[in-house]
Amino acid sequence: MFGDFLKTLLQPAPPRLQVTDARRALAALLVRVARADGHYAPEEAVRIEKVLIERYALSPFEAAKLRGEAEVLEDEAPDTVRFTRAIKEAVPYEDRESVIEGLWSVVLADGVRDSDEDTLLRLVANLLGVNDRDSALARKRVEARLG
Repeated sequence: MFGDFLKTLLQPAPPRLQVTDARRALAALLVRVARADGHYAPEEAVRIEKVLIERYALSPFEAAKLRGEAEVLEDEAPDTVRFTRAIKEAVPYEDRESVIEGLWSVVLADGVRDSDEDTLLRLVANLLGVNDRDSALARKRVEARLG
């Protein structure tokens, strides 16, 4: 289903992604983070859709469809580095903290902060060029919003 997209990601020097493919990469990364603890909670799926709606001004139907595609893509994708590289290329540095906030909001959506999710998010932030301090500040902003 996503063979061409995955081939693009697997190239040694992949070309810059089109907007729709960058969305898929971020959505798949959100799913990967949600699944990191071995439990993909309904609250996490809902939060992924909210992140996609806010970030890309999608309708609820479009966000649900993109999340569904991302779930399949995440199953088929070989590693996290490919997603982060694609996102890093597509998202300007000044906007990457909002990506980290979106990822933290998914991690915190089920009310449980798991060490596997923390570890993956630390890796993802580093791969996106966001340092630990800025990632922690992003997490605190999300915690404040979630109450």
